[in-house]
Amino acid sequence: MIFRQLFEPLSSTYTYLLGCEETGLAVLIDPVYPAWERDLEIINSLHLKLYSTVDTHIHADHITSALRLKKETDSKIAFPAFDNIPCADIGIEEGKPFRVGSLELNPLFTPGHTDDHFSFLAGDRVFTGDSLLIDGCGRTDFQNGNPETLYKSITEKLFGLSDDTLVYPAHDYADRRVSTIAQEKKRNARVNAETNQDDFIKLMNELDLPYPKFIDYALVGNRQCGVCPHDIPDRLEEYCKQMTLSPQG
Repeated sequence: MIFRQLFEPLSSTYTYLLGCEETGLAVLIDPVYPAWERDLEIINSLHLKLYSTVDTHIHADHITSALRLKKETDSKIAFPAFDNIPCADIGIEEGKPFRVGSLELNPLFTPGHTDDHFSFLAGDRVFTGDSLLIDGCGRTDFQNGNPETLYKSITEKLFGLSDDTLVYPAHDYADRRVSTIAQEKKRNARVNAETNQDDFIKLMNELDLPYPKFIDYALVGNRQCGVCPHDIPDRLEEYCKQMTLSPQG
């Protein structure tokens, strides 16, 4: 498998490129609109063809580049079937592997951060979206999030994977790139193997986090598979402009 971890600095989002060496087909997990040109350049440099984008959930902190990449490459758009989004070509469901050439993504329904959230198991690694982060987890106070549900998603489903499974989250704000299930079970500050459910619920309910500054525009745009709403204020325009700074060049 060809694999690249790509970073978008404005929303601190990791996008994951998975390529099949046999067919030359590729998948992008959680692509971000300002980075679509960068991502496409990397795909082309690896002599791959984008088969599909895959979003773990409807994001509140950035616009997906799924629609733009479809227009550029004729790729398919995959979203959780739960969302029933008309512009999606593929509905993701647990128990139905997503196969592209020799690649196989096994969807794991991991709600709690949002009610539509999926993680994806691919061989020795799991792409956890906003559910399980490195030494943390996603917030649960919008998009029908629920701390009890997230606790169960993490402790019963993700922590049930092999300890050696590599954990690749959708975000990190401290320059960390990868963890393991064993590491998160041992020392995750919010939820680990010793965390009591009631304590976790209390912690999450008392976080008192600020209202996400881009959510009112991101949800509208992402329900259209990646459209920048026309009424975005000047202070938020950078969320729809092309990325000028990239660790990948």
